[in-house]
Amino acid sequence: MVALINVRRDNPDPFYRYKMERIQTKIEGKGNGIKTVVVNLSSVAQSLARPGGYLIKYFGFELGAQTNIDPPDDRWIINGSHEASKLQDLLDGFIAKFVLCKKCKNPETVVQIKDEKITLDCKACGQRSKVEPQLKLTSFILKNVPKKTKKDKAERKAARKARQNGGDKDGSGDENGSDQASPAIEDKNIEYASDDDELTRKIKTEAQSLQLDRREAPKEEEWAVDMSEEAVRARQQNLPGEFKQKLVLNGEEDEEEEGGNTVYDQLGTWIEDEAKAKGGITNVDDVDIYVKAKELGIDAKHRTVQVLVQCLFDENIVAQIPKRAPMLKRLITSERHEKALLGGTERLLADLGKESYDKIVKILQLYYHHDLCSEEVITKWGSKASKKYVDGSTSKKIRKAAEPFLTWLAEAESEEDSDEEEDDE
Repeated sequence: MVALINVRRDNPDPFYRYKMERIQTKIEGKGNGIKTVVVNLSSVAQSLARPGGYLIKYFGFELGAQTNIDPPDDRWIINGSHEASKLQDLLDGFIAKFVLCKKCKNPETVVQIKDEKITLDCKACGQRSKVEPQLKLTSFILKNVPKKTKKDKAERKAARKARQNGGDKDGSGDENGSDQASPAIEDKNIEYASDDDELTRKIKTEAQSLQLDRREAPKEEEWAVDMSEEAVRARQQNLPGEFKQKLVLNGEEDEEEEGGNTVYDQLGTWIEDEAKAKGGITNVDDVDIYVKAKELGIDAKHRTVQVLVQCLFDENIVAQIPKRAPMLKRLITSERHEKALLGGTERLLADLGKESYDKIVKILQLYYHHDLCSEEVITKWGSKASKKYVDGSTSKKIRKAAEPFLTWLAEAESEEDSDEEEDDE
């Protein structure tokens, strides 16, 4: 498998969420006919959310060599012999000029071309950065603007309608509501092609160990039990009052479990004990938390997310979110999980006191940036106060403090709608 590197190679963080393949080349021919084939240019271009033609043409300009910009066989060629390391260094320049946001240095930007000018619209911070017009590649891009077909417009409209109707609730779509592919492309056919590949490897290893332990355990005699709703209710009525639990029917979990030492209490207690033993909550490993939730059978439950927010975060939540984002992202698999994330955050802020409410803007920005919460869920959450997690007054105050981010989301959506209407005309 091709090793992945950070899109920004100056960032040494192994958990940096934007990854790409290291450039691979193959030298063919000899003499005047020698040429360099960039074997995986399409993959690298996809990770940067840019056309392959932009990359190969940039290399050609920088090296003073001829290139092919639209090969039918995916063989991207540069005349002459060029080392992969040299092209990798040149790619850093391309990323700095045509991918990274000039303000936050985030690669999650979309190329917008209007009035013979190129702008990078950052989906992370909202900044619109202008691309230098004197660059050779700038002229090339302006002269080769891809025409939008009726099929492209139809696909955008269908995707937008699906988002409005909650069509991505199964987690299969682009949760942040952008038609542009995210720079952090995840290919399901690549085992660890994600920003948190190290965490993935650890989790899979631990999960396989757990499954092996279960297989080696002596099998118990299986009994056939009537699990119909009527039968379960009848058995529940025969239990002593203190043991009666709310039913879990049709694969849905109760909104709340009242009293008793629930599995969620056990998870919270375990995290607190681990934090004390290891000298602080920051020293409790993500993999250990995930495995513990799996042992308790609640790794897929939405309330687990709520518990983790309250146990793992404190007044330093803004600095803590990026470190826990990879693990949380694996646990958040539905709209219900996203709502639990926001609900747990409300409770945490309520516990920290009203002076912490202003942090909600940065918190929501980080949730949105790390794909932990979608635009639709955040917008819906901000539209109406709720007494589900905190009292009504506190809920209103937290949402009031969140208004700057909610306004930014609404304006971003409005601009997208305007752009699509212009395209349709």
